[in-house]
Amino acid sequence: MPREPAPAPKGRADPVFDVIVPMKAVPEIMPAGDGWAFELKWDGMRILAHTDGEKVVLRSSNGIDATKRFPELADLPTAVGNRSAVLDGEIVAFADGLPSFSVLQKRMHLTTKADIERAMVQVPVSFVIFDLLHFDGTDATAVPYEQRRELLERLVEPGPTWRVTDVHDDGEALLEMVRDNQLEGLVAKRLDSTYQPGRRAPQWRKVKVRLHQEFVVGGWSFGKKSRSSTIGSLFVGYYEDGRFRYAGRVGSGLSQAEITRLLGIFAPLVRDDCPFAELPDEPEARTATWLDPDVVVEVAFADWSSGTRLRQPSYLGQRIDTDPTTIIREHQ
Repeated sequence: MPREPAPAPKGRADPVFDVIVPMKAVPEIMPAGDGWAFELKWDGMRILAHTDGEKVVLRSSNGIDATKRFPELADLPTAVGNRSAVLDGEIVAFADGLPSFSVLQKRMHLTTKADIERAMVQVPVSFVIFDLLHFDGTDATAVPYEQRRELLERLVEPGPTWRVTDVHDDGEALLEMVRDNQLEGLVAKRLDSTYQPGRRAPQWRKVKVRLHQEFVVGGWSFGKKSRSSTIGSLFVGYYEDGRFRYAGRVGSGLSQAEITRLLGIFAPLVRDDCPFAELPDEPEARTATWLDPDVVVEVAFADWSSGTRLRQPSYLGQRIDTDPTTIIREHQ
């Protein structure tokens, strides 16, 4: 059985079901020196799992209630001995044993019970836990990462659809494994770092070996041939100094089914003017359908062309777990 800390003082409120904005890592190179721990960067959906000991509520980074989308986590309260807790982690789907955001797309956007029950068999998911924010009425966010990690390992019993992520002290060895397996990257965390909700803090650093990141959709253009009357590519961008910057057009990776789904999402977002700080300097911009920048997508790419445009971008899927105003350029 997991060991438990002392119960919270009587009369103290337990903010188990309050909306908490997760702490995020800054994009950086591998840190040097001692005092760091290293975790695999999971290619999934960031989730804070809130349990009062009997039921669980799953919230995305931007506060969306995703509980009904992942019913296989209904028994998560048993992982912490049916006590109240807030756990930080990612919901992950796998392809050939490796985490795959593209595969997770088949689960993220389902909302009807029948569709979800069918998809549970075809696309099983797992909740990979990497932090503990509250337990039994006690706020753990001010506790250093190293101690939170020790408490997390003692508390959480692994289950059929959840587990605690591994932690490593040799970052270079983990990075080599990530490269060998073509994984997304790793996260380096200061051992003495506190948990800072809602902040992108340098005490957590993400080191990516595969170039892909989140972008915000600002419009779309018609395609050619079979796509001449529908979406051919998406105009995407990011925020810099409060301005919405254009990053390029993404057309590769868009299936017809996904285009149809996106058109329904885009319909209420159509606007007359270009949302980017500067009108994109390309012919397709003259006939583009502009959108309020509310939809976040994940994009893989080879590099930045001339330092300002995505080179060989490919659409991976829509994110519903991210606030669009927090999207920055992660690779220079």
